[in-house]
Amino acid sequence: MHDLINRAIQSFVCATNGQACWLRVTEDARLGFREFEAMLIYDDDMTTRVLDALSGDLNRPKAEILEDLGTYLVSHPNMEGLRRLLRFGGVSYVEFLHSLDDLADRVRLAVSDLTLPALELRELSATEYQLCSFPGLPGYSSVMVGVLRAMADDYGALVILSHEGQQQDSDVISIMLVESAFAEGRHFDLGAHSR
Repeated sequence: MHDLINRAIQSFVCATNGQACWLRVTEDARLGFREFEAMLIYDDDMTTRVLDALSGDLNRPKAEILEDLGTYLVSHPNMEGLRRLLRFGGVSYVEFLHSLDDLADRVRLAVSDLTLPALELRELSATEYQLCSFPGLPGYSSVMVGVLRAMADDYGALVILSHEGQQQDSDVISIMLVESAFAEGRHFDLGAHSR
């Protein structure tokens, strides 16, 4: 598993549940170390063990934790770079949804050795969509539910999300856009600021 994924999980746990929780998780997962190092690729089994240990420690289903991870990736100040990458998808939530088809390619431009599963948006109507997440990274669709929820808040849109589970060859997330301008979104400036 790519170090960025493991380090994001570590950052999420420390920011939301504290360093003590992270230390318990690393012990329960029998990692043999306390921090994931940058620039290293780890065995997928380590990530699975960390998520299983975290689920046990928090007494919460893994899917819920992964949704919270997705929300953290967009909304926490530590992750502003990822938020910016996602916001370049469009000026509205609908434009953002349509940009998800090329998210894996945009991520690969930023981090050439990070491969994310392909996503495909299906527009059922002007207010109903399905996001299909193809195999490649276990739990990715749960993370995407959190990302979609946080990005709706970021754009000020009101949406109803439902993780439909496996259908044919992909995981499906249903998205119902109730109102595209429900609230004022978070400020975003496409231009970079210099100090």
